[in-house]
Amino acid sequence: MFGLSPALTVFVATALIFDFFNGFNDSANSVATIISSRAMAPRKALLLSALAHFSGPFLFGVAVATTIGHEVLQDHATTVAVAWAALFGAIGWDIFAWLFGIPSSSSHALIGGLLGAGIAGYGFDAVRVEGVTKVLLVLFTSPIIGLIGGFVVMKILLFLTRGASPRINNFFKRAQALTTTALALSHGANDAQKTMGIIALALFASHTIETFYVPMWVVAACATSIALGTAIGGWSIIKTLGGKFYKIRPLHAFTSQLASATIILGAALIGGPVSTSHIVSTTILGAGAGDRVNKVRWGVMRHIVVAWFLTIPASGVVASIAYLFIRGRI
Repeated sequence: MFGLSPALTVFVATALIFDFFNGFNDSANSVATIISSRAMAPRKALLLSALAHFSGPFLFGVAVATTIGHEVLQDHATTVAVAWAALFGAIGWDIFAWLFGIPSSSSHALIGGLLGAGIAGYGFDAVRVEGVTKVLLVLFTSPIIGLIGGFVVMKILLFLTRGASPRINNFFKRAQALTTTALALSHGANDAQKTMGIIALALFASHTIETFYVPMWVVAACATSIALGTAIGGWSIIKTLGGKFYKIRPLHAFTSQLASATIILGAALIGGPVSTSHIVSTTILGAGAGDRVNKVRWGVMRHIVVAWFLTIPASGVVASIAYLFIRGRI
């Protein structure tokens, strides 16, 4: 593959599998609300989302990839073994989340994997404190912004549509084609870059590239992989996001998609690797609360929050064990 060694070729293939599972898991984020509000048939929604996911990385740059691959660990800790172990940690958690229908965060899993492997191999001196602080700040504040954003957008739309006839629902159904596309574009622009970053890290660590950057073939491969995962779709997670919080109407779906797309794309442009799962979940909650607070089944959210906080340490532990096993073998 593009003149790579056999070992590096296998690594790139493994990273693309992670990217596929990212799309498979997170396809729910971009299509759950449009499906549950009956604005579009499931397969049509997934195909639209897949095409937008493929396009996103080409349209909005690679700032997030640079953050993941160059700002989390010190240069001496960016080795192929660390990258391998980080992938094992992230993939392991993603598979667990899929099996149990948990809207987990591939972003958290990959960051946890990098930190766990880097610390296992090189101690806490391996961590770039400034970069990790930036990443964690974005990861943990973005869901709060999503909750507030969904609430505020819902209140604005309710004010603008006061007195409207029930036919307004037809507008919000049709408009979701645009907001779903925007959400999928923003997700592709943010999440596919995380795999680009880990591949570029391995290329740099193996001296395949002399300076850290993301080659165009890496962008194309990652965009294709996440799009394929999206096209297949994680149906158990779609069910969780689309129906367990409350009964989603076209207005709620439109609100959540609009707020989510704005937040995720903004983060992608500044290089912030946000969790799409977190943001979409909280914008759905915010939209429901903006309509009527007691309509939201808040108990469902407690289980998801527990999973959110488990992801980084769980994937870090798996990655650290994986590193101890593979060090010296590659």
